[in-house]
Amino acid sequence: MVNQNAQTRLNKVEEIVLKAIDELRPYLHNDGGDMELVEITDDNRVIVKLLGACQSCSVSSVTMKAGLEENLKILVPEIVSVEALQE
Repeated sequence: MVNQNAQTRLNKVEEIVLKAIDELRPYLHNDGGDMELVEITDDNRVIVKLLGACQSCSVSSVTMKAGLEENLKILVPEIVSVEALQE
């Protein structure tokens, strides 16, 4: 069972991650793509699903690392990485 403080912290981290994705969304949409949050793992990895053109884009890893991961590491220092869901 997750204690209340841990759950509150997870909810706050999820809120920050969702806001960061929302801030990237206009740029992703301009290129015909999108991304959605899949999960934040127990070891503080953010897992996202790439959608539309982002699935096959050769620079999607740069968008994730430079655009999302670096921003999140500033906002939530315990985040260790942002990774795309491999399907």
